[in-house]
Parts: sequence; structure tokens; C-alpha cells
Amino acid sequence: MRIAVVHSFYSSRVPSGENQVVLAQVAALREAGHDVALVSRSTDDRLRRPTYPVEAALTTVTGVGPEPVEELRAFRPDVVHVHNLFPNLGTRWLGRWRGALVVTVHNFRPMCATGYLYRDGATCTACPDGDPWAGVRHGCFHGSRVATLPLAWRGRHGAAADPLVRRADVLVTLSARARDVYVRAGVPEDRLEVVPNFVADSASVPVHRDPEKRFLCVGRLTPEKGVLDLVRSWPADVDLDIVGDGALADDIRTVAPAGVRLLGSLDNTDLRDRMPGYAGLVIPSKWFEGLPTVYLEALAAGVPVICFPGNSAADDVATHGLGVVTGPSPDTDEVAQALLRVLAAGPPLRDRARASFTERFTAATWLRSITAVYETAASSVTLPTSRPASR
Repeated sequence: MRIAVVHSFYSSRVPSGENQVVLAQVAALREAGHDVALVSRSTDDRLRRPTYPVEAALTTVTGVGPEPVEELRAFRPDVVHVHNLFPNLGTRWLGRWRGALVVTVHNFRPMCATGYLYRDGATCTACPDGDPWAGVRHGCFHGSRVATLPLAWRGRHGAAADPLVRRADVLVTLSARARDVYVRAGVPEDRLEVVPNFVADSASVPVHRDPEKRFLCVGRLTPEKGVLDLVRSWPADVDLDIVGDGALADDIRTVAPAGVRLLGSLDNTDLRDRMPGYAGLVIPSKWFEGLPTVYLEALAAGVPVICFPGNSAADDVATHGLGVVTGPSPDTDEVAQALLRVLAAGPPLRDRARASFTERFTAATWLRSITAVYETAASSVTLPTSRPASR
């Protein structure tokens, strides 16, 4: 199959799991024998232009901007798979492209300026619930009303009217929770498919039968990730390593008990080499996060997971018995009890985590699922397309 993958790469100044996922998927498709073209634009490249902020804002508001059409026509794909167009690609070309189009929605930006549905320490659905200018009033994007305005304007009619969402033949979400959010926002359920990400197998690293009594937390040190709240409720007699960096690093150091170490950012290979030696991975994320790659990497290493509720990892842990989900805003005693439950479960829980990975989150599993999505999209296309052009 000839597949064109379209992606606007976020700046390398802020590590992006989405960027890495796109590259991993392109590599997996090529290794499976597909003919794949990566058609992309990069924030790093466009930032060299002094007019870039204005250009990006106008592209977001009007849909007029750089387009991948020339490359797509030259490649002649069977299906186009779009991951992200913001902020470096326009949307006007969607109305002229007549081929099969699959879109992965990695976040909730079609209905929320930040993409997180999170504000001031809690879930926020004000914009999709009928107040589309709430994000502007609160300056949700980069703490700026001016920066938020283009995104609010684009999303003012709701997620279902977003040019990319509206044009897609199939929309891929990374979790059932994300699918349900889009359905509540008015996107027809029959156009949505759940296809979780994958990570490379770590079969060469055996499941650790007797790990240290040390836990791991990995993620950006930003409010929606919940790491500061985790550290505030962390038991003083249990060790925790935090991998990642961000605006809250100094605040976390200030409140961290003696057993908490901030390791900063680590190379992914180094992180995965260390992971089997941990007793568990802790995910305190406070937004409707999809299944993060570190969650899949933990399962691949046979590491159970402790989650705060409200994110897709917590949903998966509860459904498949892969660790413990705490109550909302757990105190120190509740966190301590969750950790003890994971330690007491021992090797059988670690084996279950590994088995769940091999069954659901390998590259082979993802390839089967995404190929079926591509075939569905291709079979649904008739020329000319009946979908309305973007305005």
C-alpha cells in the first residue's frame, strides 16, 4: 500500500512524544513493506522567519498556509494519514483532496486551545460545552489571550466542524476515553476507531523478578501531568525517581521528601534499560491523557502501574488488572497503600503486565489495526467526494 503520512512537527525545544510516535509509525510501516512518504513541515525550520508568529496565527484562523498537495500528487498515495497540521500546515487543501484520508487525533485541540481539556488544576470542558471563548478569557494557550484567540476562532463551531475532523474518512483515537470525548463533542461514533500507539518490544530484557523498592515517574513537569501533587503526597519512607523536566521542577524539589530524586531528562534507551529494575511506574496525570508511550514501555518491561484516576492509563490499568488506581487526589496514606499493594502482588502482576503488552501494544498489533483502518478509509471513498469542502 502507498501511504502518505502528513505531520507538522512541533519545536524540538519542547520534547514531543507525538513527534516520536509519528517517526516510529513511519518506520514500522516501511518495515512491513508499505511504500511510505513522510510529508512534513517543522516549527524549527519556520521559526527562523521573523514573521513566523503572525504567519502561524493567520494559518490557524484562515486555513490558508503551506500545503502538502504538490507532494501528495507526486506520490499518488492510496491513503493519506494526517497526524497534525497545527501550526505549520493549512487546512484549505483538505477540500480539494479527493483521496482516502485518515486522521489521528492525539489530543483535544479541535475543541480546546491547549489540547488538554484542563485548566487551573482540574478538567475543563467549558469550550466544547458551549462557551467557545472561555479559553480566550483565561488565556489558556501559553498564558496569553492573544495567542489563544486564533485557536478559539478556529474551534468556535465545535470539534465536529473542525476542518480536519470533518474531512476525515476515519478518525483514530488512542483510547476509548478519547473516543468518548469526541462522541460527546458531536463527532459520529461510526467514524471513530480506537488504535493505541505501540512501542518496540523489550524482549531482550527479562522481567525482573525481584526489583528494588523504588518507583518511577516519567513526564513533563507541568501542571496537567500531576507530578507536583504526587510528590506532595509521596510517603517519606519510599524511594521515587522522577524523569523529565519542566516549569515545575523547582517547586517539586522544594516539597520533595528525602527519597525523591529528580533525574532530569534521560535518553529513551537509557530509560528503558533502567525500567525493569523499578517496582512500579506511577502516572499521576490529571488530564484526559491517552495511553502515553511510557505506560506501554513499562508494560513491555513487566512493570506494574499505579495511576491517579481520570486518564486513559488509569482506565486500562483498572480494566486489565495491571496495577492500582487510587482515588481522586489521594493523600499520603492512600498512596502508600497503593504502593504496598503493588509490592505485595509480586511476580504474577509483573508477568501480567508483560503479557498484556505482547497481546495489545506491539508494532505487529498496531500494524494489523491501522491497516484495517486504511482499508476502511480507501473503500469508503468515491470520486468526487461527497464531503463538503472546508470553508
